[in-house]
Amino acid sequence: MGRGVDKKVLVVEDNELNLKLFCDLLRAHDYTAEPVRDGREAIARAMAVRPDLIIMDIHLPHVSGLDLIVQLKADETLRAIPIMAVTAYAARGDEERIRAAGAEAYVSKPISVLRFIATVEGLV
Repeated sequence: MGRGVDKKVLVVEDNELNLKLFCDLLRAHDYTAEPVRDGREAIARAMAVRPDLIIMDIHLPHVSGLDLIVQLKADETLRAIPIMAVTAYAARGDEERIRAAGAEAYVSKPISVLRFIATVEGLV
């Protein structure tokens, strides 16, 4: 039994390979992974699932991951859920912007598997 037993993680990621990788990693550590391919569905899915953690891609089509983090943190029923931001394009100042939006943690792609899981475990 891993540390993730009975813990739900919402994974908001439009790239199928990354989505599969993140969900497979989470499931291998006994988390329940809830994939969300379209960021426009992220808030509604978070309301429905009430996850223990949200993994948020920052660069999504249609909607910015940063905007979604701000919306999640503005919602009284969702704001306590920790958010782990994931992005491939880490420019200077990105981490500060991501943390200012309300994310509790930040991991850059390509991800280190050990760092990814350690970050998840530190937040849940």
